[in-house]
Amino acid sequence: MDKRLAKRHKRQVARAKEHVKLSEPDLRTPEEIKAAREKSRPTAGRGDGLNTSGYASRDRATAETGSAAKTAV
Repeated sequence: MDKRLAKRHKRQVARAKEHVKLSEPDLRTPEEIKAAREKSRPTAGRGDGLNTSGYASRDRATAETGSAAKTAV
């Protein structure tokens, strides 16, 4: 049983070594990386713009009216 498991493990390791993907280094300059980060940022901040879920409207309503638990200190 041990010999069979050892052979199986050896085959699995050999197959795994064939499928190893090496990552390539990032050849961009720091300025290019910074520009790419700025470009990929969302334009609207949190809570700005259209919100389809409706959570922002509920948050705004409680913030405007103020709940009793929040105001009583």
